[in-house]
Amino acid sequence: MHIRPGGMDDSGAIAALLSDLGYPATADSVASNLSRQLAHPDAELLVAVENDAVIGLISLHFIPQLALTGDYCRISYFCVAPEVRSQGVGAALEAAACGLARARGCDRIEVHCHSRRELAHQFYYRQGYTESPKYLQKSVRADQPE
Repeated sequence: MHIRPGGMDDSGAIAALLSDLGYPATADSVASNLSRQLAHPDAELLVAVENDAVIGLISLHFIPQLALTGDYCRISYFCVAPEVRSQGVGAALEAAACGLARARGCDRIEVHCHSRRELAHQFYYRQGYTESPKYLQKSVRADQPE
């Protein structure tokens, strides 16, 4: 297994991983979003590959801070194919993400992980993550009233 930057040729495999996470996706819908992410200077996508097949992904965003010295890194999507879970793929992707975060001057890495994803929580705790204050959100979609 090796880790490399994700690319447009990975759209189909990424769509399958995202669908497994509960985000129905197609290669076409992923390709549109992926092209924007790959062009963004503060975003990275890493994929884990084994035998020429993408078996995991981690999507990262690097965010400047105003009050503190370092920036921070946020994991936006992280998925490992079900058939290779608990084989070190997720740990390798997370370690590579931490390396990128350090290289970009980040002082921390964070992830929002829904409360229903209890197995994912166990993984993050094993990697050294701790809970932080409440996470709030508000939709700003144009098709929803304010």
